[in-house]
Amino acid sequence: MAKLFEPYTIRGVELKNRIVMSPMCMYSSHREDGMVEDWHKIHYATRAVGQVGLLIVEATAVLPQGRISAQDLGIWSDDHIEGLAEVVRLGKQHGAKMGIQLAHAGRKATVEGNIYAPSAIAYNEKYKTPLEMTVEEILATVQAFKEAAVRAKKAGFDVIELHGAHGYLINEFLSPLSNKRTDHYGGSAANRYRFLREIIDAIREGWDGPLFVRISAHDYVAGGMTPQTYIEMVKWMKEQEVDLIDVSSGAVVSARINIYPGYQVPFAEAIRNGAQIPTGAVGLITTGIQAEEILQSGRADLVFLARELLRNPYWAFAAAKELGVTIQPPEQYERGWRF
Repeated sequence: MAKLFEPYTIRGVELKNRIVMSPMCMYSSHREDGMVEDWHKIHYATRAVGQVGLLIVEATAVLPQGRISAQDLGIWSDDHIEGLAEVVRLGKQHGAKMGIQLAHAGRKATVEGNIYAPSAIAYNEKYKTPLEMTVEEILATVQAFKEAAVRAKKAGFDVIELHGAHGYLINEFLSPLSNKRTDHYGGSAANRYRFLREIIDAIREGWDGPLFVRISAHDYVAGGMTPQTYIEMVKWMKEQEVDLIDVSSGAVVSARINIYPGYQVPFAEAIRNGAQIPTGAVGLITTGIQAEEILQSGRADLVFLARELLRNPYWAFAAAKELGVTIQPPEQYERGWRF
């Protein structure tokens, strides 16, 4: 069988294949309270019917001021658990495992009121200038991630992913381009990692399931992070029992990026080999043959699809046909084919 359709087990959680739906913001919580709407239920369940092995729910804010937009999903309150649990139930009903990405937008938040970051530097002229977080605010945010993980567990999620990429709060602490602090949360790599270290430790107090971290492995700007400089941090994540690194890139500062099919896969390969940790590959992966090559050549352990699964929720069936593999369709489809 093609490797793409082999099961993959992490901490006792078995994915039926290596296909992962990347977290993608839907900006569809129209009441601006972070609650799940009908759209979310349909959107995620459809990809589960389409035989995606792991669905990761979009960036879900651990604090109201940490939303990318006022329409983002939230997990800062116990009131959010019921809706998220329904999304989980619908996905699992069709054989998918369910993950959630916990996030704080930091200086890229576009909500009303003050926004917060490691340093008082705006992302660009279109964004507000954030307030530099006090140590007390940093510790409160760590606690918010911890409480969000507890809610994720109550909602029934199988996997938690921390959003440490794309210029959001965790990424802002990690990169020297956005972290200009002079206290023990800034300066050296160990200090810039401290915020994420504290979050991981806090989450691991109550979460023993699979834990992923998404990183932006390359800042594409001189003086920024690269896959080579990330390897040290990823080794620290591994020591803290992070199970897999979801390797993306860019967006901590404005930069020109040369985009082409699979352009981020070499970053996943570098992190995988350099830190000896499982990785997920992302970035313009569109065909079954392309995904299979990534896995067969040992460049990554899972393949994360984003826009391709928006274009085609049933991509797994197309990939299986391309690779000459027969996969089990939903029983409802089999009934339809019999008549």
